[in-house]
Amino acid sequence: MKSRRLRTLEVSAIGLGCMGMSEFYGPTDEKEALATLDRAREMGVVFLDTADAYGTGANEELVARAIRGRRDQFVIATKFGLVRDRTNPQARGVSGRPEYVRSACEASLRRLGVETIDLYYQHRIDPAVPIEETVGAMAALVREGKVRHLGLSEAGSDSLRRAQGVHPIAALQSEYSLWSRDPEDDVLETCRALGIGFVAYSPLGRGFLTGELRRFEDLAPDDFRRQSPRFQGDNFARNLALVDRLTAMARDRGVTAAQLALAWVLSRGDDVVPIPGTKRRARLEENVAAVDLTLSPADLATLDALAPRGAAAGDRYSPGGMSLVNR
Repeated sequence: MKSRRLRTLEVSAIGLGCMGMSEFYGPTDEKEALATLDRAREMGVVFLDTADAYGTGANEELVARAIRGRRDQFVIATKFGLVRDRTNPQARGVSGRPEYVRSACEASLRRLGVETIDLYYQHRIDPAVPIEETVGAMAALVREGKVRHLGLSEAGSDSLRRAQGVHPIAALQSEYSLWSRDPEDDVLETCRALGIGFVAYSPLGRGFLTGELRRFEDLAPDDFRRQSPRFQGDNFARNLALVDRLTAMARDRGVTAAQLALAWVLSRGDDVVPIPGTKRRARLEENVAAVDLTLSPADLATLDALAPRGAAAGDRYSPGGMSLVNR
């Protein structure tokens, strides 16, 4: 497995998003999830991404079972800041209060069964708390040895600059794919100017870019994508036409649509690390093969024409979710 760097943190060139192993994407299978995590290690995919909000802690506990006895073989990233109500799973709050940062970190350390978190992200920026205060509390965790590197998720350029003024930020994690090219507007440029690595979540468009989803009705009743505008109504049909063009191009090159989409994200620069999520070994193996897929200038030009900025129909989140991004 090739490696890339997020500032000074070395990670596998492709990571593994673990969220769907516990929640959000229909039925879960812990046995297959653990087998997928084992297979990831065998293939050199050692950069694991989780959060305290995924399964309200259950996903961190799942990762803990996978890494037990071999902690030093993985790079573990987790997040705080999205506050969930156990009595109302759909409710979301945001907190960047310094006292919350500390309590959330200590809870994650317990669930993960580790002494130190390799990369600790603020999941969403809290508009009620100056970013300097939140990052100051995160920096204290670094000094105490509880965290090695700091990150932000879905932060805008101004927040990145202000955060960097308090403590070096190793990575920004935001959505980035052929149908979510928003970071190209200014955030990627800001990251590069500040020496911040970029972690691309949902690089397969929440599975849409694989070409496997053909109907809205194929989504499980509890699949959170049912709430996403891009998966609803006329937007679904319009986005499916984009995916069909991607699938045809992939077929011509003897690869899958998922591999082509991931190769495009990987081509954005050595400072960009995609973390496609999956809960099955077969999908993991398919995704990992994209690391060795080289796209020619002609391929890249074709993909730019196929999926230019703004090509996807519909917002990537509901209005409430969109209010939390690029802050």
